[in-house]
Amino acid sequence: MTKTAIVLGATGLVGSALVEQLVLNDAYEKVVLFLRRYSGRHNEKLVEHIIDFDDPDSWKHLVKGDVLFSAFGTTIKKAGSQQNQFRIDYTYQYQMAEIAKNNGVTTCVLVSSAGADAKSKIFYSRMKGQLDDAIKALGFENLILLKPSVLVGQRNETRFGETVGIVVGRWLTRMPGLKKYKPIEAVTVAKAMINGAAGMGKQTFELNELFDLAQ
Repeated sequence: MTKTAIVLGATGLVGSALVEQLVLNDAYEKVVLFLRRYSGRHNEKLVEHIIDFDDPDSWKHLVKGDVLFSAFGTTIKKAGSQQNQFRIDYTYQYQMAEIAKNNGVTTCVLVSSAGADAKSKIFYSRMKGQLDDAIKALGFENLILLKPSVLVGQRNETRFGETVGIVVGRWLTRMPGLKKYKPIEAVTVAKAMINGAAGMGKQTFELNELFDLAQ
């Protein structure tokens, strides 16, 4: 039976790679994107909904499918404040997951982050950990959490922090116990998301496990 994928974050580094993989995957007959602006992509499998994330009542009826892939996010620099970043990274992803669950979607695949911890003193890690916990509490039949480190790939904009992170991350992986911070290609994460969605139950994959999952 072919499935319908719902994608949040389709224009980001991982999301773009994910959409490219999904339209080539015979297991999915439809790929539904929820966006703030049109992506410019053209494929017979794609359906794009341009929405106002701050007005979920106007689009929640459109959230229908089998698997929710959530890879939405921004940087503190682009958001302008922690409050704005929290709204984008946490609130928008949580409300989509909640609506999807209420509308009968049974599987959620969420891109979290290495070091995500709801009790962390670091804002980003704490926010990611809080989102993980909140989505776990929704009770999806199948929930896949992926925890990559620094992402590698071609972005439309340069992120200085990520560039530094890639260099530092590659150096850190030479040290025992720090392999979970190894940089990872966005397409590898995308493949791991799709393969993870094919499984059953509730699973969390750390960075070193993503490389195997993507095979």
